Amino acid sequence: MTPDSPLLGSADGFAIARAVRRGSVSAQAVVAACLERIRQRDPQLNAFTAVLEASALQAAERLDRQVAKGIPVGPLAGVPFAAKNLFDVAGLTTLAGSAINRENPPAPQDATVVARLKQAGAILVGTLNMDEYAYGFVTENSHYGPTRNPHDLSRSAGGSSGGSAAAVAGGLVPLSLGSDTNGSIRVPAALCGIYGLKPTYGRLSRAGVALLAPSFDHVGPLARSVADLALSFDAMQGPDPQDPVCARRPADPTFGQLGQGIQGLRIAVADDYFLRGAEPHILAGVEKVAQALGAQQTVRIPEAERARAAAFLITAAEGANLHLHHLRTRPHDFDPATRDRLLAGALLPASWIVQAQRFRRWYRQQLQALFQEIDLFIAPTTPCSAPLLGQEKMVIAGVEVLTRPNLGLYTQPLSFVGLPVLSVPLRESGSLPFGVQLVAAPYQEANLLRAAAHLEALGIPEARPA
Repeated sequence: MTPDSPLLGSADGFAIARAVRRGSVSAQAVVAACLERIRQRDPQLNAFTAVLEASALQAAERLDRQVAKGIPVGPLAGVPFAAKNLFDVAGLTTLAGSAINRENPPAPQDATVVARLKQAGAILVGTLNMDEYAYGFVTENSHYGPTRNPHDLSRSAGGSSGGSAAAVAGGLVPLSLGSDTNGSIRVPAALCGIYGLKPTYGRLSRAGVALLAPSFDHVGPLARSVADLALSFDAMQGPDPQDPVCARRPADPTFGQLGQGIQGLRIAVADDYFLRGAEPHILAGVEKVAQALGAQQTVRIPEAERARAAAFLITAAEGANLHLHHLRTRPHDFDPATRDRLLAGALLPASWIVQAQRFRRWYRQQLQALFQEIDLFIAPTTPCSAPLLGQEKMVIAGVEVLTRPNLGLYTQPLSFVGLPVLSVPLRESGSLPFGVQLVAAPYQEANLLRAAAHLEALGIPEARPA
């Protein structure tokens, strides 16, 4: 199998797993082709920080022996995947995008969600670049270099899960894992033109994950198909005693619901804040998705701008608290862009954080009331397509603003209260990719995936590898 084989370069994980289970292709051939593709293409993208060639080939060989013996294998059998380097991988030091963490011992075991994907038959081939400590939207890492957008190597892949998005969008792997604090799955998924799912806060275990802001952090999958999102999400679901916030509720399989369509779903478009400032082609994409989903109404998310401001405060304070010792003793070892924001977070008055948390409770109540009237709503993922690497400023609604923080303009107010969100990839003629968010009530990921599958069946999303 060549690196450009349709069973790797353009096929989704569902197709790969089906072929491996049937015996029409070996897992070893799939993984070997994946590794060769990484060797050929990653030097330009800089998505990977470690490639696990030996262990991946060994896992593929074990899987092929199971298939040959007729032993049942999992729904992701033979599917190569990679994980943002803040997930523990047994035998590797968990970098979290930092230089300081290089001094830590190797992880003794895999993060829970990595282990669950392996149990489903997926094969881990490496770890991926990110913003230091997941605090950023561009993956321009001073220690490990920038990750480049597969659609235009002069542009950002987004962040902080930039390596996760670029690896999938570039066809290196069909599936990856990222984390999302204020948009770190959705922003790079949108800029790289793939699907990214941020589940409900607490829905997937974060055990074995280096956190930035514990009351915000989510983990989730990035992929080129809705089926792969659903399969991987289902494989990772379930309570985990190692993560105290992981929901104590049974798994709720979503893959089997993809064909149900959108009948009965009450869908709206978020207006006001979420329709201000985005570039015209992105607003046209929101309208296109709205028409395809039959959205007949608009909804106003109250105080979204204030929610974003409060999210900034709490994120900075929680992140600073986690890294306070090193901020005091070795500030020169941080990425400068990360260090300055964490230092600012350490200096925030406690009264500001208390007030932000009070507002958070009120805001959650407002959105709970909103979801009594609708099942999901639509909003842009980012205000623009991928900026140039190193681009310091951009214009939003006629005002020049800093690029890095404002890529999260539309994602932060939704992370603030842990809603499940799926970024759907779109691309207008002649434009770079961008994304549209589908947002549902807590624990209603199935509604998001049903709506995305409906759009996919209509041919509206575009998630082909670059």
